[in-house]
Amino acid sequence: MDRRTPVPEMHPQRWGDPSRAADLPESALELVELAFGSRERPAVAGARPPAPDLADDLLPGLRTIVGAEHVLVDDATRTLRTRGKSTPDLLRARAGDLDDAPDAVVRPDGHGEVVAVLEWAAEHGVAVVPFGGGTCVTGGLAARRDGFAGLVSLDLVRMKRLLAVDEVSMTATLQPGLRGPEAEALLAERGLTLGHYPQSFEHASIGGFAATRSSGQSSAGYGRFDAMVVGLTVATPTGSLDLGSAPASAAGPDLRQLVLGSEGAFGVITSVTVRVRRAPAATAYDGWRWPSFAAGADAMRALAQGGLLPTVLRLSDESETALNLADPSSIGSTDDPGCLMITGYEGTAEQVAERRSAVGALLERLGGTALGEEPGQRWLHGRFDAPYLRDSLLDHGVLVETLETATFWSDRERLYDDVRAALQDTLGEGTLVLCHVSHVYETGCSLYFTVAVRQGDDPIAQWQRAKAAASDAIVAAGATITHHHAVGTDHRPWLAREIGDVGVRVLRAVKAELDPAGILNPGVLIP
Repeated sequence: MDRRTPVPEMHPQRWGDPSRAADLPESALELVELAFGSRERPAVAGARPPAPDLADDLLPGLRTIVGAEHVLVDDATRTLRTRGKSTPDLLRARAGDLDDAPDAVVRPDGHGEVVAVLEWAAEHGVAVVPFGGGTCVTGGLAARRDGFAGLVSLDLVRMKRLLAVDEVSMTATLQPGLRGPEAEALLAERGLTLGHYPQSFEHASIGGFAATRSSGQSSAGYGRFDAMVVGLTVATPTGSLDLGSAPASAAGPDLRQLVLGSEGAFGVITSVTVRVRRAPAATAYDGWRWPSFAAGADAMRALAQGGLLPTVLRLSDESETALNLADPSSIGSTDDPGCLMITGYEGTAEQVAERRSAVGALLERLGGTALGEEPGQRWLHGRFDAPYLRDSLLDHGVLVETLETATFWSDRERLYDDVRAALQDTLGEGTLVLCHVSHVYETGCSLYFTVAVRQGDDPIAQWQRAKAAASDAIVAAGATITHHHAVGTDHRPWLAREIGDVGVRVLRAVKAELDPAGILNPGVLIP
């Protein structure tokens, strides 16, 4: 994608590019009725946001900072900057609830303008929600409004430049508003790649990747986004941070790590310097069958601990494999496919051939059955499509949502069993709980759950009860409340149990130092 071709705005009541919305194929509709029963399609209400609640005499100051044309108060723009894209977010929007809409959308261009907007907001007591791609699924864009003179969305859409490239050190400095495809297009012009492809890739932003500790589908080969970051520039209400003078340092605690994952609560990331790689000359993707989820997970652990990780490594459990979410036209197949693993390889032709051969030999020795390239290619071409499938199921009255966590290998089976049980016990008969291992490490892995159940009379409350039960199970099992979706408002009630009282006091102290007026994303992250 050419960076100059804007990424399409997402529909306010759906995920992604509105032109890609599609109904379920007939085979999937039959399965929906079989699994969940028939029901009329839920109505989708039209909606307008409440009138702006920001005093008119405050707007001239904003317009002086960024230009009058970059301070927007129209209903359409404010609607597009309301909340993120979790299932509760979409259900509220579909019910006509836009109460979290910002009073104004402000679009700065550059670090200096961001600093000035934050100074203005602190002076006037206006809450600020940084906005990148709007793909958040944990309530991180639904800031608290009470106690403030208004709320503005700090939309970074104008900050889309590739600022610098160092092809000796192999780093690139990017502005935060670049969406995933835009950043990759700019790097590709120089034969480079970042290699970060989360499911939200088509709409998520560079700043959002950093602010949420994003992890992409190629993390086995390229690493998590936070591992790619070597430098950051951050605007805060009390001044600026310019972090990362060397690839590694012993000059005290690494303050970059304080910003990564901070979700706009400590400051606004205005540039990110990342490690880049040469664009791969060759790629290959394979499918493997395992007789059980446990057997496949053991094989993943052997690859990780043996230093034989491919670029992509994913494993679906029996339920997810049987439903075949990567290929909606095949949903409902009666074959027993076992558990599907996807392995992917990128690099030079020689590197791909060598790693593919070594990985394949080990997987065969461990009991895997090679399925060839077709499953891998099918996954590759559909890897960003699952949120569109969620929309289609919501259209037919099926509540679909995801959650994720991570734990050590020795605790994987307990965590898997406990979270599944919590979800099924809370949601009741007819609940489908699917899972895959999405990211692996020498010491452990991430589990990503997808849940589907017929919507009740109050589907938001229905999901909130299930999410709370699953979150309790995650914390009780000693796992993390989130591996890559961030904390937002949804996970905040469980964060204190994970980091302890002292950890909470540390976060609050940093917040008080960098944002003493508390204007940045109030109610998000900090317990």
